[in-house]
Parts: sequence; structure tokens; C-alpha cells
Amino acid sequence: MKELMLGNKALARGLYEAGCAVASSYPGTPSTEVTEEAAKFKEIYCEWAPNEKVALEAAFGACLAGKRSFCAMKHVGLNVAADPMFTISYTGVNAGMIINVADDAGMHSSQNEQDSRHYAIAAKIPMLEPSDSAEALYFTKKAYEISEKFDTPVLLKMCTRVSHSQSIVETSERVEPPVKPYQKDASKYVMAPANAKRRHPFVEERTKKLSEFAETSDLNKVEYSSAPEGKKLGIICDSTCYQYAKEVFGDSVSILKLGMVWPLPQKLIKDFANKVERVVVLEELDPIIETLVKAMGLKAEGKNIFPVTDEFSQGMVASLLGKEFGKEAKTGCSKIDGLPVRPPVMCSGCPHRGLFYTLHKQKCTVMGDIGCYTLGAMPPLSAMDATECMGASVSSIHGFNKATGGETEGKTVAVIGDSTFMHSGMTGLANIAYNQSNSTVIILDNSITGMTGHQQNPTTGFNLRGDPAGKIDLEALCKALGIKRVRVCDPYNLKETETAVKEELSVKEPSVIISRRPCALLKYVKHNPPLKVNEEKCRGCKSCMQIGCPSISFKNKKAVIDSTQCVGCGVCSQMCAFGAFEQ
Repeated sequence: MKELMLGNKALARGLYEAGCAVASSYPGTPSTEVTEEAAKFKEIYCEWAPNEKVALEAAFGACLAGKRSFCAMKHVGLNVAADPMFTISYTGVNAGMIINVADDAGMHSSQNEQDSRHYAIAAKIPMLEPSDSAEALYFTKKAYEISEKFDTPVLLKMCTRVSHSQSIVETSERVEPPVKPYQKDASKYVMAPANAKRRHPFVEERTKKLSEFAETSDLNKVEYSSAPEGKKLGIICDSTCYQYAKEVFGDSVSILKLGMVWPLPQKLIKDFANKVERVVVLEELDPIIETLVKAMGLKAEGKNIFPVTDEFSQGMVASLLGKEFGKEAKTGCSKIDGLPVRPPVMCSGCPHRGLFYTLHKQKCTVMGDIGCYTLGAMPPLSAMDATECMGASVSSIHGFNKATGGETEGKTVAVIGDSTFMHSGMTGLANIAYNQSNSTVIILDNSITGMTGHQQNPTTGFNLRGDPAGKIDLEALCKALGIKRVRVCDPYNLKETETAVKEELSVKEPSVIISRRPCALLKYVKHNPPLKVNEEKCRGCKSCMQIGCPSISFKNKKAVIDSTQCVGCGVCSQMCAFGAFEQ
């Protein structure tokens, strides 16, 4: 049956058809929907793990037990999972295992633009890279075959455009592979130095065999042009760049499309290069393929033409290769004159707004973390000083306070979400308790993993499918980690929040504030009626604009409430000295 599918949904369908039994992941855009879609198949056990490292280790355990397994994450999540991945490359697998990583060229929802292909080369693990939804499904099934044939985990690399675009997919029935019995083999699976030393040659030999496999695999394909000058230009490309090349040039140039981007088919590449006059490597981000092609002794162009930053577009590819293509600019970005800029802001009623207003008011230095609360750095709140990676805020405040000899201890806080705290904030808090910096950590508990679209986490009491699950008590956990001062405040209550911040910053010991209020977008949250502005009381002082709420604007020098957005949280009414906001 044919169906129009999102790339991530097609990948999940591939898991189902290939007989995957266990999927453990951590949500991260643009990879999140894969596991959410896989969870719709009752035949696949699916879970959200606390972080990517745990997820990959769980997936490895499942494949060791003899069932095909899967793990998904975004590119920065692979940094977290790298530790087990490099060692699993040595141990190999029992049943097949796929590690799905989704890159984000253009940084639509990420803090960096790293290229995950480096990991495949460094860990010596094969990497497949589909260019559309149909390939996402097919490559998933092929990845399991490769995994089991060559005794290796397989990296399946997606990107934002492939993950979140749709194309036609032809589905088929699920095929349950036989369970591979587990056999105790310490020399293969126990990576003590002596065993690991013997496994390394196996990895090198495996790479040679995979290179030979790549030469004839249908994952890589050559499309020679039959046009009169069709061999003047030969484009070597992967992923979305194949789509850009086809849309710009059609069949007027020759193309070598690489679906297996590591290891590369050297003979196939050399043969292609010898049959065209000019070789151009078209790839987003780093010159991975270009560098390897040049290492083969071939003359090729690439990053001398194309940028190493941002995602590409048809218009940019056409422009930089000297071909007319529509009216799109070199950057590939269309611009409509006259439209106002719409900066990202926290939602109306966001529970984090009251807290960040308080931190800004108190002139706190704020160590930030990864989540929708990173928007607290945006004006007018401007209440964040640094954001690096998951869990970094808790570790950073400790180092910051230690480096200043304690001078900043009463002026600096760390903020971290409930899901992020479970991901990688706990160890940082243990460090604070163990090495005793008088640091105040604020856990922004909005009862969900908000940034990636409302996924459950270990503090919510529900699993991926929404069924009741184990629930971690944040207050008890923080105390168990060695923090004696733990308190809860409601960020909708500005006075309560300000009191909590002032008091915890004044004490001479580590402390935790849990700023607790469910995300305003959760379906079960009941809102108050929208507020109204009494124009007679409004003095036009604009104090209410200091919280940056998208429900509040000014018209004729008076505050105006957008009733379609306002959830009646009442934060603005606590700021108005004239009582202009009414229910």
C-alpha cells in the first residue's frame, strides 16, 4: 500500500516491518517523532530513557538478548551516547541494532551545527543516510541486515528536512526474525583491555568488508546523464543534497548518490570520477565526502564553492553552480518586505515567565540550560547568562562560584528543567553537595518535557504511551543527593517566588528551589478566564511589558489583552500598581 509519510514516520514503519522489538530513545528535535510513531505499533516495546547514554545502553542490552533494537536521538544527543557507542563498535551485536541520529543543519532547534558523519568515521561504524521518506523505510530494513551480517551497530543519519518532509512510501507486512539466542562470550562482550585489544583487529577487518559491500550495494547509485553534455559535470552527493541536485539539474548532469556515507565505495567513486569532466561534491556542513574523495587522489571541488554553514537550498545550489533557478536568492531564503520580525518568546501563561522576571529584577547571574526556558535569555526578560548543553547549568554554577572564591554565591543561580535535570543535572547537583559550593539551583518543573513537544519523563508518573509508570519525587531525590535545603514555589505567585529566591541566595549552604507549575499548553491544565484591561485605571506606564507576554500589547497608550491567548495566569496583574488588570 502506498502512503504519504513524514520521514520520521517512515523510519518507524521500517522498524515495524523489519521486526524491531525494543526502542529506547530520548526526545530531541528533529528525531522525536520516530519513537513516538514506533510506539503506535504494539509489537514494539518503546520507552523514553532519562538520557541518550541510557537509551543506547538499553538498546544494546535488548540486542544482546537476541531481539532487534533501536535507539534515536538528535545530533547533540550522540555526544552523550558516544561513550557506549565507541565500545559497542568493538563488541559488535547479537541481534541487529540501529542508532538513529538526526542532524540539524541550519540549527532550527539546536545549539550547534555539528556533523554526525564524523562519529561514524571515528567509531568505525557504518552509516546510512536516506534522502526521502521511501528511503528512510528501506534503509532501516537494510540497516538491520547490515548490522547482523557484519556484527556491528549501524548509524542511520537523518536530518531536519528528511525527518520533517513527506513523500510517498510503499508499505509491506512485518517480518519477525527468529530470536538469536544469547551465548555467554566474555572475549566478545567484556571489554577489559585484554579483550578489547583482540577486538580491535576485528573492527578494522569489518571496515574492509563493509567497504567492499558498499561497492555493489543498492544504497549507492550512479545516474549517468544521456544529455549531449551530461558528463561535463558529475555531482557526488548525499541526503537532501541529492534532492537539490535533481531539482536544479534534472537529468542534465551525472550524479553519484551515496546512501552509505561510511565507509565509502572507493572503486565506484573513482570510476564515476573518471567518466565525467568535472567532479563537484555537494554536501551540507563539513567536507566529509570531499576530503575522502581527495584522499583517493581525485580532483574534486566542494567547499571552495559551497559554505560549511547552514542548510542548503535549490536556489543556493543553482546560483553557486551558475544555473538559473526561479527567483530565489543565493542564500535560499525568501523575504517578504514589510513583515515585522517575530522573535521567539515563551507562550502566554508559561510558568517560567514569573521566575525569570524575578531573577531579572534581582539582577541575578543565571546559568542556563537546554529547554524552552532558554527563551528566558530573550528581551525584555534577558535573564540568562550562559547556555551550553544538557545539565551544564548545575555544573557551571559550581565552577563559577568556586572560581570567584564565593563572591558570586549570593548573586548567581542555575536553572534547569525537570526532564533535563533527570537527563544530566543530577550528577552536577551531587558535585555541589559533595564539594560544597553555596550554589542555588532552580528546577523549573513544568510537569513535562516541553521543548520537544510534551513527552513524558521520569518525574511525570507516565510512560511514553501515557500509561501509569514509576514517578520520581524531585524533593526526595535532591535531599538524597545531599541537599538539605529544598523548597517549592509557584512561579505564578511573584511574591512567593521572590521570597524563595532571596532567602535561598542569602544562606551559606547549597539549596534547591523547585519552581512548580504545569506547562500552560498541557491539555489537562484548566485556565482562568482571560483578563481584561480597565482603561480608566491604566496609566500607560508599561510595567506589564517587562514580562514579555505575547498576550499584552499597547494601543492608544493603553495596555490591551488578546483574549485568544491570555490564560488568566495573573502575573501581569501583580505587576500593575494601579489595578488595571481585571478578571
